[in-house]
Amino acid sequence: MIYRLLILSFLIIPIDAFSSDAISHAPLGVTADHFHKKGEWMVSLRVTNMEMKNNIFNGNSIPTKKILNQPNPFASEIMNMGMAKMPKNLSVIPKKMTMKMVMLGAMYAPSDKVTLMGMLMFDDKEMTLDTHNGEMGRNYIGSFNTSSSDISKISFSGLYNLHESDKSRWHLILGLEQGLGENSKKGIVLNPMNMKFSTTLPYGMQISDKALRLLSGITNVTKLEDFIIGNQLVIKKIISEKNWNFGDEFEYNLWLQGSFSKNVSYSIRLNYKDQDSIGGRDKAIMAPVQTSNPNNYGGQTLNLGLGINTLTDIFVGEHKDRFSIEILKPIDQDMNGLQMKDDFTILLGFQKML
Repeated sequence: MIYRLLILSFLIIPIDAFSSDAISHAPLGVTADHFHKKGEWMVSLRVTNMEMKNNIFNGNSIPTKKILNQPNPFASEIMNMGMAKMPKNLSVIPKKMTMKMVMLGAMYAPSDKVTLMGMLMFDDKEMTLDTHNGEMGRNYIGSFNTSSSDISKISFSGLYNLHESDKSRWHLILGLEQGLGENSKKGIVLNPMNMKFSTTLPYGMQISDKALRLLSGITNVTKLEDFIIGNQLVIKKIISEKNWNFGDEFEYNLWLQGSFSKNVSYSIRLNYKDQDSIGGRDKAIMAPVQTSNPNNYGGQTLNLGLGINTLTDIFVGEHKDRFSIEILKPIDQDMNGLQMKDDFTILLGFQKML
């Protein structure tokens, strides 16, 4: 279905003109949605809070009891801080995860055809997990928290203006994204033997995989009477990797915008992501928990987003200040293997053209 929407939306015939009102920028969760005129600068700040709760197995909800019956792929290994082997089944269960992301961005147009864009991302992650006895009874032992935070990645891209008229605009996206944060951070965990010790945290709690990715995409925005329809396809493909890496990613956004007034617009967005599972493996990441298994990453998600763009005059300058908010909620999740379930995402943002 998503591919049919993609084809249909790119074929929509434009019939009206653009404006410079609040509606002229895409929903906050869409980056690289527009280009600039020669000599223009824009700075931006985006803050994202993402919540994950409970677990799903191959796209279906799964209770704790059934997770404890799932095989542990590291069962033959020796448990850290003890001579006993790891339990044959999973014994540590993620219950909640919060990810906070701060993105600083800047755009500059050396010409009407080319806009340059740079972004720097900071991540803060926290997870709560329950530990159960690894053998008979599988009784609950206790809970513990792990966390990590650091600069996670930096990207530089070029936007090339393919077509611009009073009716629609098209541009290509091409760039590089480099993972910067630590990929082997350690934390204190509670194991099934009721012992606390320091170990390398699972992949999902690492700030970065240190991989270099090629970014490529295309964006089309069309004015249709009093509404704007936009769609964007972006592909992230690894071109240089370390011992492990998060999978290649395909993302497609389709959005509709309307105006309450010149200074306030609303948006409805469909966001589709398809990501491969983790490639490679860190041999130090080994525990009776689903997040230690590289196969339990990636998959397909479809989100629905509702957003607001507003224009104000808080800061001095020729151009107005743009404040935005968007809330995303999953409407379908078909994840690889056993994973935590996405709950909701809140985005807050500020943009200023200089």
